[in-house]
Amino acid sequence: MTAAISTAIESGDHLLVQAGTGTGKSLAYLAPALTVDGPVVISTATLALQSQLVEKDLPRIGKAISPLLGREPTFALLKGRHHYVCLAKLEHSDEQDPQDSLFDAGTSGSGVKWLGESGRLGKQIERIRDWAMESDTGDRDELDPGVDDTAWRLVSTPARECVGAARCPYGPDCFAELSRARAREADVVVTNHSLLSVDMMAGRHIVPEHKLLIIDEAHELADRVSSAAQAELTPDAVDRTARAARPFVEGEEYQSLVEAADALTVGLAETQAGRITGKLPAGIVEACTLLDGATRRGLSRIGEIKAEDPDPVRKQQAKALLDEVSKTAQRLLEDNEHDVVWVEHEPRRALVVAPLSVAGLLGEKLYEDRTVVATSATLTLGGNFDTLARSLGLPVATRPAGTKPDPAGTTASGPGWKSLDVGSPFDYPKQGILYVAAHLPRPAASGLPDVAGAELLALVEALGGRTLGLFSSRKAAQQAAELLRAKTNLTVLLQGDEALPLLVRKFREDRNSCLLGVMSLWQGVDVPGDACQLVVIDRLPFPRPDEPLASARSAAVDAGGGSGFAAVSVPIAAIRLAQGVGRLIRSTSDKGVVAVLDSRLETARGYGSFLRASLPPFWYTTKQEVVLKSLKRLSES
Repeated sequence: MTAAISTAIESGDHLLVQAGTGTGKSLAYLAPALTVDGPVVISTATLALQSQLVEKDLPRIGKAISPLLGREPTFALLKGRHHYVCLAKLEHSDEQDPQDSLFDAGTSGSGVKWLGESGRLGKQIERIRDWAMESDTGDRDELDPGVDDTAWRLVSTPARECVGAARCPYGPDCFAELSRARAREADVVVTNHSLLSVDMMAGRHIVPEHKLLIIDEAHELADRVSSAAQAELTPDAVDRTARAARPFVEGEEYQSLVEAADALTVGLAETQAGRITGKLPAGIVEACTLLDGATRRGLSRIGEIKAEDPDPVRKQQAKALLDEVSKTAQRLLEDNEHDVVWVEHEPRRALVVAPLSVAGLLGEKLYEDRTVVATSATLTLGGNFDTLARSLGLPVATRPAGTKPDPAGTTASGPGWKSLDVGSPFDYPKQGILYVAAHLPRPAASGLPDVAGAELLALVEALGGRTLGLFSSRKAAQQAAELLRAKTNLTVLLQGDEALPLLVRKFREDRNSCLLGVMSLWQGVDVPGDACQLVVIDRLPFPRPDEPLASARSAAVDAGGGSGFAAVSVPIAAIRLAQGVGRLIRSTSDKGVVAVLDSRLETARGYGSFLRASLPPFWYTTKQEVVLKSLKRLSES
């Protein structure tokens, strides 16, 4: 992997590298990265990997290579502005209307009372003030003990609401600006996929200029870009915008914003939850039209922000909120065929718009003027890189059916790229079993069917705990927990009963326990050793039919003459399944069983074999008696 990255740096070809858990891929890309003249940017999807890089891997490799470089390389962590305390907001935090700054959409009318400086919230603000006076970074992650989101929103500023260092009285001391200055001087900058996405859409002026971009956890990037390109309108957000603008607009203009919020409330109530196909409903069109007009008039009234304005921070906040609502309303009224629109009723009413695909955006913005190395434990699906390459905006050559892709790259037009699968240090056929309960009927109803529950019970009893249960729905996980609690004496830990880190710690420490949960557990659990020797998956993790983006993308493929199920649903399931299966073997000494209680993995023609080809090469069986004997041997060993 190190050699391939070095070659990519020299040639300028982009590189996709699949590297399994335990490969040491972070050290494999850090070593050649430090040979690059100029800053290198590393983007990750999770805070856990960011922390590992900054606190462990970079200091370790920095000390090791300092004799060769003649100095220790420098590195910096770059986050969005809202992660840093804003000194201008902190100065006026006790003057703000809590409804303007404290509450998420849907809660501003909940009757929660402002606690003031003497209450719990006020005490948190006071502690933030004391900490900010001593802090070198202003980074929320360094505030210990932490504060809740309500307090932090009072003292932080999203990028869109910032007036800029030149116009802010606290500009010279701004923590966010200082973090960017440190990043510009560092050899290695660690950031996250969300900020990288915003940087691409904002013209690449946030992340320092660089020649090499390394994207770890690259299978997550397209989804993060989709989220960054998504926008929404909620009545509460419009109401908050009106209150923020009120000091700077006339009464009639303020009233027009309030009326537009009311129209949006009515339009959402009259529209069924789910994806909107065809033309927007009349009530939604009316609300967006009113919002467009009201926000334009408000923006015209506010005008340009000047340094001599009496309250430039509040004025910029009002302008930013108006501009965001205005652009979203206009985007919805354009009714672009490349956008997907849907209505949510839970947990709050919202009108949401997102791009149908981000592959074009990535192909245009991601690879320009830099070499990109994308790596993950899950980059090949069905045995090749094609599906992930397409999602990342890389060209994939058309080739005769049944032939394998050229590992040296592609002949299609677009950025040149190569691929490499470095394999794994694990001996999967000897360390693990993949068991598919092929005798079970095809899953139909939601929840956990009785026959699947009986299968789960038999597996868990054979091992005596040490089971991670990954379920497709909250209902199925709850039913499994009730069953195991009623039929065994094991400790059953259910996601949602306590904070997830606490549940994982208890699971790791108690050999007679089972941890059951839903999608966030499929990627977020790392329990090496014999604390986790059985991973049970209740059904194949296809996207739900009511997932707006997945269903819209599938429909678009169908309309083009292809199979939306094969092109969209199957790859999503393959990535999720591979991530879930990857919870079992975390070190070279681990042993265990992955049990899939969905017979389609064995019986479905076409996609069943594709999904199995996307998984590690475990020893495979559909025979229950073989697996139960193996689990009993593990229990006794």
